[in-house]
Amino acid sequence: MNFLRVVQSVLAALFGVQSDKKYHEDFEKPKALPYLIVGIILVTTFVIVLSVMVNYIAS
Repeated sequence: MNFLRVVQSVLAALFGVQSDKKYHEDFEKPKALPYLIVGIILVTTFVIVLSVMVNYIAS
């Protein structure tokens, strides 16, 4: 499992642009842990960036 492929797959899923073929390929993998970890990191980073931007604009 390639790290960049996992990141690409998670980003595509977050934006809702992942193809049906890749979606099924991802779910055929035996381990979901890398997808979960990358997903949590990306969502947390997104929330932090949004929070910093709102605080910067509001001040």
